[in-house]
Amino acid sequence: MDTATTVGYDAYFETVQSRKKLPISLQETLTSAFASIPVSSFPKVPGGKVIEISAETSVSDTVKVLSECNILSAPVTDMEKANSNDWKERYIGIIDYSAIVLWVLQGAELAAVALSATSATAAGVGAGAIGTLGAVALGATGPVAVAGLAAAAVGAAVAGGLAVDKGMGKDAPTAASELGDDFYKVILQEEPFKSTKVREVVKSFRSTPFLPVSTESNMLTVLLLLSKYRMRNVPVIEPGKAFMKNFITQSAVVRGLEGCRGLDWFDCIAAHPISDLGLPFMSRDQVVSIDSSELILEAFKRMKDHHIGGLPVVEGPKRKIVGNLSIRDIRYLLLQPNLFSNYRHLTVNDFMKTVTSMCQEAGRIMPPITCKSDTTLGDVIHSLASKSVHRIYVVAEEDEVIGVITLRDVISCFIYEPPNYYDEYLGYSAEVLLDR
Repeated sequence: MDTATTVGYDAYFETVQSRKKLPISLQETLTSAFASIPVSSFPKVPGGKVIEISAETSVSDTVKVLSECNILSAPVTDMEKANSNDWKERYIGIIDYSAIVLWVLQGAELAAVALSATSATAAGVGAGAIGTLGAVALGATGPVAVAGLAAAAVGAAVAGGLAVDKGMGKDAPTAASELGDDFYKVILQEEPFKSTKVREVVKSFRSTPFLPVSTESNMLTVLLLLSKYRMRNVPVIEPGKAFMKNFITQSAVVRGLEGCRGLDWFDCIAAHPISDLGLPFMSRDQVVSIDSSELILEAFKRMKDHHIGGLPVVEGPKRKIVGNLSIRDIRYLLLQPNLFSNYRHLTVNDFMKTVTSMCQEAGRIMPPITCKSDTTLGDVIHSLASKSVHRIYVVAEEDEVIGVITLRDVISCFIYEPPNYYDEYLGYSAEVLLDR
């Protein structure tokens, strides 16, 4: 793990530790207790079997699996190595909505590159002969070209006769605006986008590293990975076996904490107002939000740029919260393109209204979850666990957003990292990951 990354992790955790108003003895006792709990004792995923996705599954079918199973991510398997006894060969990574968002946004940006050519003739490329080489000639380089996505983005744009002045349309929201109704044709209906395999997305956009722990590891290791080290999930592998035994997520851990209600150690910490624990771990100015009048694609781009899984939708000079967008909401765009084809004028507000209508019919509508600075940690955990959400917004008067509390933040309140723990317990796993 590079030095800059480690420093970033340390800075976050140092902030957490310095702001917690908890007795050191209590924190040491809790940390020691988690270190004595084996990973094998953590509850299995619903149904008892980890949902895996073949590397040869299309992106569209992958989104359907994630949506239908109500999960944010899944391990990706190499079926050619299905009988291997080595997990490093069997699993190629993890696919999640973050990677899919990167894929969609990069597709729009590639379309923008094609749009920047004044004409197919000027570009020197024929509509039926666009390939990776042509993409490079137009300036489309990097992981997308490797993934095989460049051909469709450039080919569909040129074949459709789309052209704007050179230098325009250099980002995803602009590209979507210029493409309008053709955006979905490029992303979902033209080859090779339509049949792009999840293998290519995982290879090009490794937003969630595959860093497993052994069933013989302890829960402190898992909690540190899910908090300090920004992992959203931790695969669990049995020593000497290639198959995954469990898949521990941040949400599952917070639900587990909620189940500890009534135990002395939990109630002692949960009774504190969040302000006593230094929550939220950000200033008001650090909150990343989106105005309801902005483009929906800009919201997803903002999540990508800031490496966050969701943001509040606000209105007015006081930034009053009126909604919540999660990175998983990209599934509505990909699964219901007939409802969202008008990218030229699709604002966050328009998107939310349509999704609200869809969710009302399915009985799944949920407003943004908020709390005040004097709310107890126990109440925050209850809201996160009972409503199955990944963040809660801290509001002041008139519902002005002044902070965000994530699952990661909540987990961080219960532990600290003992000296040299990274080198002794996490260093080897990180080296294995970097060697892949």
